[in-house]
Amino acid sequence: MRREWLAVVVACAVLTTGCVSTKKYEEALAEAENAKMELEKTRQQKNAMEQQVKTLKELNVKFGNEAQAARDELQRIEHGRDKERGTVESRTKELEDKVKALAAQNRSLRLEFEDVKRHNETLKSLVARYQKELKDRSRSAAGSPAPSQAPGAAMAPPPAPVAASTAMNINKASANDMVLFLGLKQDEADRIVSNRPYRVKGELVAKNVVPKETFDLIKDRISVSP
Repeated sequence: MRREWLAVVVACAVLTTGCVSTKKYEEALAEAENAKMELEKTRQQKNAMEQQVKTLKELNVKFGNEAQAARDELQRIEHGRDKERGTVESRTKELEDKVKALAAQNRSLRLEFEDVKRHNETLKSLVARYQKELKDRSRSAAGSPAPSQAPGAAMAPPPAPVAASTAMNINKASANDMVLFLGLKQDEADRIVSNRPYRVKGELVAKNVVPKETFDLIKDRISVSP
């Protein structure tokens, strides 16, 4: 191959100049050798550059796949974050609504407790009052002396005892009788009937059956005897 290349160069020189000296021939051979070396070097550089291009393409594909995986992971994280945020907000709102409902229920229970407390105090007061009245009546009945009588005077008849029948039994009387004889309103009489039985008269106020003003007007005309 080398000889053929040199022959071509020499032939070109002969055709150009017509005759070739030894010096020119050697120069032509040197130039041909240099050209061959340059060509080989160029080919090696080309192969190296092609290898680099191939490596760069592979790296580009690898980096592209990694970038896509990173984008997918980021999208998954953002989706999970949005979903978790929505769940937290929903749970927070649910808990806030529950707290409001419990607060309202607490206020209602507190008001109910205050009402029950007041009713209990009223009932205690009424019970204490009736116990005092019963004690006073017992003392009065036990300590009252018999009326004196002058000698020879006609015996006066004893005072007639108060009949128990004069007091209306609210555990047995009808609503119409209460309206007629006690002067109650129809709804008050109906409430008295619907909340039976009563152990003491004061339960009419303690159970919110009638107002205390109404009770004060009828308390001496009613009874709860069985």
